[in-house]
Amino acid sequence: MKYGKVYFEDVVVGAEITSLQKGPIQQIQLTRYAGASGDFNPIHQDDEFAKAAGMGGVFAHGMLTMGFVAQAVTDWAGAGSVRKIGVRFTGLVRLKDTVTCRGRVVDKVAKDGAHTVELEIWAENQRGEKVVTGRATVGLPSRDR
Repeated sequence: MKYGKVYFEDVVVGAEITSLQKGPIQQIQLTRYAGASGDFNPIHQDDEFAKAAGMGGVFAHGMLTMGFVAQAVTDWAGAGSVRKIGVRFTGLVRLKDTVTCRGRVVDKVAKDGAHTVELEIWAENQRGEKVVTGRATVGLPSRDR
């Protein structure tokens, strides 16, 4: 993936960032994420266990979905641009779901030589249901430098 090259002066409040689509989510992806993260909770691997726990079946790790949203931000703004990111998990991502990550510019601040952009960020499943919501702050280069 080539990272974006967005300049502060070119960003408009209200504009959307480039969306990122992931999926359909497969069990092997959850298994790989468990190994990478160390989160081997069986609700992400064992369908019977997840059903017995009242979860209706296996679902993706929340932090995996947050990682998808963070990737969308980084793909748009560039490597090393994310200053802060925070999310709230609002729904479960199930096997075979397709997740689309989106964002919208809500503010721009130029202060003391720093150029930052505030984003509203979210991920939604193929039914349009938001599964993650949050905010991100990114630092962008200026054309004046």
